[in-house]
Amino acid sequence: MIRESLGILCLGAMTLPLAAQTVAAGKYPPPKRVGDPARLGLGVQRTMTLLETSTPTHHNTVRILFYGQSITEQDWWHEVAADLKRRFPNADLVIENRALGGFSSQLLVKTAESDLYPFYPDLMIFHVYGAHTDYEDIIRRTRERTTAEVLIQTDHITKDSDLTEETDPAKLRPDGKIWNSFMNYLWLPTVARKYGCALLDQRNLWKEYLRDYQIPAANLLKDGVHQNAYGNYLMAELVKPYLVHRKDIHVDPMNCGAVLTVPVGKGVSWQNGKLMQAFVGNRVDVVLKPDKAGTAQVRIDGKKPSEIPELYSFTRTLSTPGGKWPVILKLGWEKPRELETWTMAVTKDPTDPKRFTFTLTGSKTGADGEGASDRHFVSNSGRIVIEPADWNVDYSLSLPGIKPTPDHFTVTWKVVPLFQDEIHAPATTDKTRETVLTVAQGLTNGPHTIEITGGKNAPIAALRFYRPSVFAP
Repeated sequence: MIRESLGILCLGAMTLPLAAQTVAAGKYPPPKRVGDPARLGLGVQRTMTLLETSTPTHHNTVRILFYGQSITEQDWWHEVAADLKRRFPNADLVIENRALGGFSSQLLVKTAESDLYPFYPDLMIFHVYGAHTDYEDIIRRTRERTTAEVLIQTDHITKDSDLTEETDPAKLRPDGKIWNSFMNYLWLPTVARKYGCALLDQRNLWKEYLRDYQIPAANLLKDGVHQNAYGNYLMAELVKPYLVHRKDIHVDPMNCGAVLTVPVGKGVSWQNGKLMQAFVGNRVDVVLKPDKAGTAQVRIDGKKPSEIPELYSFTRTLSTPGGKWPVILKLGWEKPRELETWTMAVTKDPTDPKRFTFTLTGSKTGADGEGASDRHFVSNSGRIVIEPADWNVDYSLSLPGIKPTPDHFTVTWKVVPLFQDEIHAPATTDKTRETVLTVAQGLTNGPHTIEITGGKNAPIAALRFYRPSVFAP
């Protein structure tokens, strides 16, 4: 059944997509093995079913996030994205790469607050180096705060001695001598099982490729770690076959353990001009009727969504001059936030180049205090909190090549909504696509009640609820 879905060319133990065979023939020899066919696609079937069931008369929107550091930034991800678009032309794919080169798990565990959870992907393809405990925290929080399926990639091979590394989990410990073996053959498989993630064992597949063609590991690298064009080709050819729809696993992507769709008039009905439904989860979407315009008002647990503090998100804190790397890894808050842009004027301490002082201004809040990078900061309004450990100026500015750190620079970020208080639905004649509005995202993952006021003429076809599989303690 897998072969039928992918159009597989079989050569003995080798299973290779026909599209990959065509591309490979131009420059690089194709991999002879792309994984155990019995395991390809496990853990990503909600996403793959959304893709597979997209047709010219029914387009599904599918959100995919590539996240990690410099390995994920390399060009291979473009080919994976292009392959999905070629194979599933009727899906409305929203694909982003928010990887931050140079940011280990110790840093990504903080930047995920603005990068990952607000994006709320259907699928996250993930690879990062760094502390194993922070790695697990990222996966756990993804499972607590989104319904995303997660495809964990093991590490590729960077030196020939990796071919004979220890792989027996019983002999592996998190020490420096066998760190890579510990991560790839014990820790990552354990985390994948614990949180129900897919695991792409590209490390072993990479080894098999090098052995099959008698190629030194360095031939696929440009600097001893990062992939060159050859390495990017191979990584793409190992990721693409895993993203397969399996006919032997039935998943209703809109009605499963993670997602529940309740049609209006069947599962829930208008009563006295109100639509009310209890649910468990942290996100609510409203599916609109395609041929009707109208408005309606939303309440969650008796409140406007805008009155729920958790339904706001910070964007990255970006410096001018600077790049895409946030100079403050994570922001906090004590008082409810406003939708606004924040500007921080920063000055390097002339007596201590590792210390920075600043003044803070919000586009709505106005002047909101001053502070220093070595002190806990709470703005006058309570809308911004910064911990000393979350400053990352010198390193974040060095990555785009800004050295030394300027004496003066500006940092900006926004507070953006993960909610809608009102539903404003224009009439549309496109019945091949659902018109969906997310009215609340980021709720405490638990029991809630939604109430919509607008009468029977409100253009609502269904309510859709998202329930992450792991509950925060």
